[in-house]
Amino acid sequence: VQLVESGGGLVQAGGSLRLSCAASGFHFSVYDMNWHRQAPGKERELVAGISSTGGSTNYADSVKGRFTISRDNVKNTVALQMNSLKPDDTAVYSCSAHRYGVTIGWGQGTQVTVSS
Repeated sequence: VQLVESGGGLVQAGGSLRLSCAASGFHFSVYDMNWHRQAPGKERELVAGISSTGGSTNYADSVKGRFTISRDNVKNTVALQMNSLKPDDTAVYSCSAHRYGVTIGWGQGTQVTVSS
């Protein structure tokens, strides 16, 4: 199982970033996918999730209306479009794959820094 995130960087408050997670080594299209984040000194937080077909999504209250999760089961990728970014969104963002409550892999993460 390999999950590789990309797209992080430094952005000003109010700006946008699009993260991508490339998956390989497993049958991507049958796994639900999540994006998580962890800020320094804080616990890891589930940011968004998407079902295996893409038909169902869920978001943390803190990002609803600003972030959008999507997936491409042909390219084996899951994306997180982040708009109206705030300094509180600064964290390392990582993706994970899971099915029936079992997580099979995590990416190494990508840093997102939002300046005020």
